[in-house]
Amino acid sequence: MDGAAITSRMSQPTVEPSSMTPIPTEATTLFTPLNALLLALIAFTLYLRLRPRSIPTLAPTPPPILFRTFTPPTLLPHNGTTKPTVYLAVRGRVFDVTPGKNFYGPGGPYANFAGRDASRGLACGSFDEDMLTEDLEAELDTLDGLGAEEMEALSGWEQRFEGKYLVVGRLVPVGSKEAKEAEGRGEL
Repeated sequence: MDGAAITSRMSQPTVEPSSMTPIPTEATTLFTPLNALLLALIAFTLYLRLRPRSIPTLAPTPPPILFRTFTPPTLLPHNGTTKPTVYLAVRGRVFDVTPGKNFYGPGGPYANFAGRDASRGLACGSFDEDMLTEDLEAELDTLDGLGAEEMEALSGWEQRFEGKYLVVGRLVPVGSKEAKEAEGRGEL
């Protein structure tokens, strides 16, 4: 460096460090357009997350099912065609198999059991019409002639029905004491 440059530099006035901070021309504030926009976005997001949801409407409850006494003729209309309910009987107990209407209702593989006593057909593993009692006014099927293996198969079906479907009644023969009492109560 030459001497003239050093001299000119030294001749400049010295500036104290406290005077080097810039003097603000306007006051600083937190409320700026950008901050206002961010605050509005946060408030809207919180509203969407915390707002009360509309209460879902529940399906109307079906009418209560009462335990009834059935005879074969009064059980028959519960086959899914005459009445919307699908019932079938196993060993004298009537099950509401309406939830399984695809299987037991019209067009289903077990449709011939709907509205009937299905005990013999289920025990034999046969879906033929000849497994059903033809005369609805006759005595109920006592399941005579079935072997131990068939009775075990029937017991398996009965347990499956107990686990899946409601028992809605009992099946009694036409003209029996129970049928007459039920008729007196207005059940039949």
